[in-house]
Amino acid sequence: MTMEAPDATTLPGWLDNLRRKAEDDGWTTTIWGEIASLPLLALTRSARCTEAPRVYLSAGIHGDESAGPLAVDRLITTGVLSRAVHWTVVPLLNPIGWIRRTRENAAGVDLNRDYQFMKQPETRGHAAFLRDRPPNDLFLSLHEDWEVSGFYLYELNGSKYPSIGTAILRAVESIVPLASEPTIDDHTLAEPGWIRHPVDPDEPEKWPEAIFHQRQYPHLSYTFETPSSQFPIERRVDAHATGVDAALREFLRASTSQ
Repeated sequence: MTMEAPDATTLPGWLDNLRRKAEDDGWTTTIWGEIASLPLLALTRSARCTEAPRVYLSAGIHGDESAGPLAVDRLITTGVLSRAVHWTVVPLLNPIGWIRRTRENAAGVDLNRDYQFMKQPETRGHAAFLRDRPPNDLFLSLHEDWEVSGFYLYELNGSKYPSIGTAILRAVESIVPLASEPTIDDHTLAEPGWIRHPVDPDEPEKWPEAIFHQRQYPHLSYTFETPSSQFPIERRVDAHATGVDAALREFLRASTSQ
């Protein structure tokens, strides 16, 4: 069956179905905002051990990047997200953009450049929700890029944890090739598929979500980018889900050896 992102008619049902599947698997649903009568959801679940690491996963901040939210749906549905960590999952940050297939929200704003001044209701509500949560140890965010040849990731590491980029890239490489361009968005690749980004924003007044999180508390951060013009959506969803699973496995292995 071909995967498709929901449209204006089917998105409410998709969100409700995701919520019910998550709650059936022991997740707690929080509605931290609403846009055009659509709920802005967060899914949380606690590990049995209070000292377990905290992992954050988000998707759908750009509405024309469909594979991320669908990958979150798959990860929740298949139950592969480890119970050995405390989870915060935000499956769809920009529902209006997703319906319209636009990068921006209904006001024409790129939400992933709005986390410094938070002029939009989505970013204000999201930031308020996050400030009430304990800090995360690992940040994962799912994106797409239509201009590249393969998968790549941004790594920001202000933490005590070692990099897990190699494990992520080796796993994803079995699904889609790694980006081989020497530079992407003016960033030099350290090796195929890998941008090691400083913990400061490229544009001081246009913070993306990853920088906002890093400013709240130093941690290990990965933004995944699948090549949306090169492969069908099923392959891109596979790449995201495989990358998240690999990141979790390697992070748990590395963190327990600290």
